[in-house]
Amino acid sequence: MKKTVNILLLLFFMGSCTKSELGQAPIPENYHDVVEAWRQDRIETLKQPIGWLRLAGMEWLEEGENSFGSGKVADIRFPGDILPDFAGTFVLENGVVTMNVADGVEITHNGEPVIELVMDGEDKTAVDYGTLHWFVISRGDMVAIRFYNRDNPQADAFEGFPAYPINPEWRRQARFHPSPQGTTIPVVNVLGQQVDAPTPGTIEFTLNGKRHTLLALEGSDRMFIIVADETNRTETYQAGRYIYIDYPMEGNDYTVIDFNKLYNPPCAYNLFTTCQLPPVENRLNTSITAGEKRPVNWVGLDIDP
Repeated sequence: MKKTVNILLLLFFMGSCTKSELGQAPIPENYHDVVEAWRQDRIETLKQPIGWLRLAGMEWLEEGENSFGSGKVADIRFPGDILPDFAGTFVLENGVVTMNVADGVEITHNGEPVIELVMDGEDKTAVDYGTLHWFVISRGDMVAIRFYNRDNPQADAFEGFPAYPINPEWRRQARFHPSPQGTTIPVVNVLGQQVDAPTPGTIEFTLNGKRHTLLALEGSDRMFIIVADETNRTETYQAGRYIYIDYPMEGNDYTVIDFNKLYNPPCAYNLFTTCQLPPVENRLNTSITAGEKRPVNWVGLDIDP
């Protein structure tokens, strides 16, 4: 009997420690300034010459020859009248794209004019014409030309998306539970394609006294999380939001997830994207009233039908 009581007391003590460790994370003195600086950096990143706000189109290639230009009969039609009606062809053969430039059209790669160029989708071999910039992307067995237009007054005037007020309560202490090496989870994108994405582990935290978990995806130097919550119904982007968090320091299981830094995926404000959607496990039955809200009156780029 005494042994049983001791075990129960130990379990209670462990549970109490876990609850306290998973509360609000420590708040730096300059916390508000740090989050404001993060928001400003995000604005500047989106407004870059090849930022998401200047993405002007994405056209899927057919196997074989695809003409391109600004003309209405072009297979791949670029916005406006920057390019000639016929500027050349993209030839897709077994996943490899070769661009052939029409006579009298000067398209450059690394500042040098090209006549014929194999466009490597892995390395994002990019070319330029006037204010246009484009490269090849692959999504499974689908291959597209993604193009940007640096001349975009709406992007120039961008001052950020609507957002909830910065609230330190949303900076949460989180415990990292690593997954066995090689663990993957199915992730679907807006095209309906599914990939098995590597997951380093699970993030555990509390909100309003209740425990929640999110599956993380591997990033280059941070963990990437796609999350949905109840605010998606009315205030935030319907298909969820994104957030990055740090891996724990070596020898430590704990990190911080700051929901004030939840941000909109590109598909929230641009039609020419292939965003990943939240895994089933990351659809929370609570409201996270922090981070960016749903874009309002964002009409994107004007492209003739």
